[in-house]
Amino acid sequence: MKILAVEREVPHLDPLAFTPELLGAEALRAWELYQEGVVRELYFRADRTEAVLILECTNMEEAAAALDTLPLVQAGLVAFDLIPLKAYPGFARLFG
Repeated sequence: MKILAVEREVPHLDPLAFTPELLGAEALRAWELYQEGVVRELYFRADRTEAVLILECTNMEEAAAALDTLPLVQAGLVAFDLIPLKAYPGFARLFG
């Protein structure tokens, strides 16, 4: 199942909480999730400094659990909205 994970703003954050060590640990964990096939695509929004991920998981709970392993999520500095995706059925209706 493909799941869109869109980072959302966490109010009242101290920008100094985003230490180089924490950001390095975040990048490492994101890379590990990519290597595991959980994170399929990873982007930053062009209009804001927020991440957008495409995950491949069996269900929403698995996706949430995977994101909960990210150090920035664990520190309460980042949160995600999860949106389940399905294939577009329109072509089958038109040409089936």
